[in-house]
Amino acid sequence: MEKSPRQWVVYILECGDGSLYTGITNDLQNRIQAHENGLGAKYTKGRGPLILRYQEDCPNRSVASKRELEVKQFTRLEKLALISNVEVC
Repeated sequence: MEKSPRQWVVYILECGDGSLYTGITNDLQNRIQAHENGLGAKYTKGRGPLILRYQEDCPNRSVASKRELEVKQFTRLEKLALISNVEVC
């Protein structure tokens, strides 16, 4: 029996130093665990503890990658607004 495809997610982690990391995955729990174990992105290594602050479901990897790039280009203020669901002018 074939497994159903997992939902792609754009996520934002808050690092222990207060910085924000944006990424994508189709297995959020495992990806966060990988980050916490130093096996995720180089950026998050040594910056724990990590807190999931935002997640946004996407229909496929292509859409998730485009949204990730968009969010990564946001200013810190725009990312914080996204996290708190507040519109920034």
